[in-house]
Amino acid sequence: MRPATREYNFDWMLLSTYEAASKLTAGTEKEYRRALRYVPYFSGILDAMNSIGEPGELFIKTCALYLRNLVNAKKEGRKNAMTTFCFSPVIFYAMDITPVCLEVLTVFLTLTYRRGSAEFLDYCNEIGFTETSCSAQRGSLGAFLAGIGADIDMVVTDTPGVCDTNANAFAFAAAFMDKPFFQLDMPPVLAGERYDRYHRDDYRALIAFLEKMTGAALDPERLAEILTEFTRQDELIAELEELGRLKPSPLPPAFNLLTYAAKFLFAGMKPCTELLESMLRAARRNAEEGRSGLAGGVERLRGFFCYIDHFTCDMRLWKMLEELGISTQANILSVSWSPDTAHVKLYGKEHAAYHISTENLDAMIDSLALANARMPMVKSIRGPYDSPDMWLDDTLALATMYRSDFIVYSGTPGCRNTWGMVKPYARETEKAGFPTHIMNSDAFDDRVQSWESARDRLEEFFKVRGLL
Repeated sequence: MRPATREYNFDWMLLSTYEAASKLTAGTEKEYRRALRYVPYFSGILDAMNSIGEPGELFIKTCALYLRNLVNAKKEGRKNAMTTFCFSPVIFYAMDITPVCLEVLTVFLTLTYRRGSAEFLDYCNEIGFTETSCSAQRGSLGAFLAGIGADIDMVVTDTPGVCDTNANAFAFAAAFMDKPFFQLDMPPVLAGERYDRYHRDDYRALIAFLEKMTGAALDPERLAEILTEFTRQDELIAELEELGRLKPSPLPPAFNLLTYAAKFLFAGMKPCTELLESMLRAARRNAEEGRSGLAGGVERLRGFFCYIDHFTCDMRLWKMLEELGISTQANILSVSWSPDTAHVKLYGKEHAAYHISTENLDAMIDSLALANARMPMVKSIRGPYDSPDMWLDDTLALATMYRSDFIVYSGTPGCRNTWGMVKPYARETEKAGFPTHIMNSDAFDDRVQSWESARDRLEEFFKVRGLL
């Protein structure tokens, strides 16, 4: 790692960038355009976000707030828990713990800086961690292992057996930094009395661990307040998903990013609710006017990204979608499994949904355990891809509901649980009538395949398959 990279804590550097960005629209249009000259690689994100109005501005402010909480946690008396996007932060907020989500921080880096997170990725390998692991964690993990991030008090994750490279990253981090470690287990079957009981018992062990780490008992009133907010967020996401079924879709492509980012950053908290409410207001306006959410106003194609998005610098994936007139409605990161969502009701998937109850402490813990078990990845790839309620089942249901014209797989070489089955999976989606493209790039590291090459292959797919 270059000495210059060690000059500043990377999370403080990100905070400075996002806080400054959150204030740019307070001036005149001329002042805003002049300021963009000084952030040539970040200007694309700002323009993309500001072009969708209030939701985009709120998103930048929400990111800044999350980073501010992270940087100031110890000064304000909170513990920091290193965790993953597959783990709902609700329990952390209920116990006044700051969630330090590695994948979110990696995306902040890759979207913001042309250099991306390459030095942090490589540093993990230099100190002994395998280079075949997922870049989503390594992209920011390297900074913490190098001592240029906030102090970590504990490591909490929930993906063993679901994503071995994810689980191994957190196990390595805990061992290297000598931090207390807790890992929720995910059995290979999602629903059923035996599996529900396992999830609930395991989650109670997690709460006991967190109580020991913080020295404070879980406050039922605080948890009820957060779960009530969480339920409101589920209602908002359900309505956004319903609106996404309209043709043309009134949702801008970037709304997908905003939905899952809001959940990963502040599930159960007001900032997430406020962002989702702003998105819903914008989507309703578009729907009432019969207008596409695309900036160009014309929806040429509808796509479904069946795994994750591509997080190259300057939001170039979303720029491409806008340029080509392609709307996207959801992916494995943004889809909700509350009982009110359209796909749960349409396909009779109530058994796979979670139900939130605030009746008493036991009911709340049970609710949260089952909601956490339906987070991205731990819901859809815990068992064979073609088993009931798993990846293929979910993909075909969602792509059909949204009337998608094609499916795209985007991941990383470290996504071994999906890479190992993506070709037979793609054959099944093709048989179902969905032209399917497998991206060979790394969603978090442009050195594997440049964005320019990735885009060329995508556009070739659209042309060869007669989509555009």
